[in-house]
Amino acid sequence: MFSVKYFLNLNFQRSNLTKKTITKKIYVILIIPLVLAVTFIAINLNFDTNEVYVGIMAGHETVEELLFFIDEVEEYVNLIIISNLDITTNSTKLYAVFDYLFLREIYFIPFMDHFHYVDDPNFFQFAEERWGKYFLGVYTFDEPGGKQIDVYSHRPVDEAKNNSDASSKYLKAVADEGLYFFAKNFNYSGVFNIFTSDYALFWFDYLACYNVVFTQFGWNNTRQLQIALCRGAASGHNSDWGTITTWTYTQPPYIDSPEELYKDMILAYNNGAKYIIVFNYPTNQTEFGLFTQGHLDAIEDFWNYIQKNRQPKQNVEVAYVLPKDYGFGFRKPEDSIWGLWGPDDLSPKIWNDANRLLETYDSKMDIIYETASQSILKGYKKLFFWNGTTLINS
Repeated sequence: MFSVKYFLNLNFQRSNLTKKTITKKIYVILIIPLVLAVTFIAINLNFDTNEVYVGIMAGHETVEELLFFIDEVEEYVNLIIISNLDITTNSTKLYAVFDYLFLREIYFIPFMDHFHYVDDPNFFQFAEERWGKYFLGVYTFDEPGGKQIDVYSHRPVDEAKNNSDASSKYLKAVADEGLYFFAKNFNYSGVFNIFTSDYALFWFDYLACYNVVFTQFGWNNTRQLQIALCRGAASGHNSDWGTITTWTYTQPPYIDSPEELYKDMILAYNNGAKYIIVFNYPTNQTEFGLFTQGHLDAIEDFWNYIQKNRQPKQNVEVAYVLPKDYGFGFRKPEDSIWGLWGPDDLSPKIWNDANRLLETYDSKMDIIYETASQSILKGYKKLFFWNGTTLINS
């Protein structure tokens, strides 16, 4: 048995205004010849918002804890991602939370995967009819690129002959994890976007199946490099992107200070992120989970800032262009390639070139691949290729 999956993004429109109306259709056709079955999933997503999405990924373990937390933050967020599987796999619990958020006009996204999903095969039809635009989609298969690079037990690809083979296998595996095996659990998959967060291989996440990827701000990663990689990947696939501020330490306080959190959110906003998310987990640090009152104040201060300050129009003039299928980790000069091989002769050059160009162009630079369409390549004033070629578009 084999399956052929087509992912077509149609009628995707952007506005240069702060208020955006996005119409997105994704048609997914699953063809399984042995049973001569064709499943047709038509996805129409229409939402109208005059703001970016400012949200929290909330891992609270009970509905009561989650509703208490929502009450605390409802005045200064417009998105909640529910990440605890005890809630997101139980339709009674999940629908109660969604109703609560809907009444407060807060958007929502549940975390699920193809092994753990809500116990209602009509979920997507129900969501479309009951909550409409406030149900944004599903967050699924967390960190596919990170798992691949860091050789986790559940990485998408265990072996490959070369970069092209690794890319092909990664796209198939992530599409299976992110969409195919997930969608087949439901009678009607209806209207949804597919979200994830990652810290590597962003380009290939979008190419596989994802509509939105959040780049992770945490540990000691270089924020502007992460933005260049994720925003470049999103732009290269006519998609949206975002950031999620996550773990910085493996022990208390786990996340950055309120001052650093505020800076991260401002940086994301000024770089054009549509989604600006903060990760929270009930570690019992405080009654709010990871957050102190200072962290909540920082999020509220950011919310107040964006009500008064329009998101800057992006002026990304330069792109650094990587070779086809080159799955470099981008955390250090000797980082792995696809998590399968050590660095090659190109690795230190690409690392040094990218960081040198970032020092010069900063927020005006993306990182993309040479397989980008001509319309994408022509959108930049200057292209610096991995092989030393420079192209100036008139």
